[in-house]
Amino acid sequence: MKKRMVVITTDEKRRGVFFGELVRHDGDTVELANAKMAVYWSEKVHGVLGLAATGPIQGCRISPSIPKIAVNGVTAVMDCSAQAVKAWGEDRWD
Repeated sequence: MKKRMVVITTDEKRRGVFFGELVRHDGDTVELANAKMAVYWSEKVHGVLGLAATGPIQGCRISPSIPKIAVNGVTAVMDCSAQAVKAWGEDRWD
């Protein structure tokens, strides 16, 4: 089974943007493996959809990865392009 790599966003209370392998999606809770958080992204990325389409670029701040996270208050789950997955794999804290 192919891994489903996604970017997720959370509600206005939590205000998080995460990337990782989708393990489970149940209502507004998502479990991700090998998860990273977008702490800041450059306007050149063109928003959260850009993070899923092309991935983080120079000027973005992306956390180190962790083995697993459960995120509550999820508002969107976006499939990532191959280009974005590759970009998310790079260490980036510019």
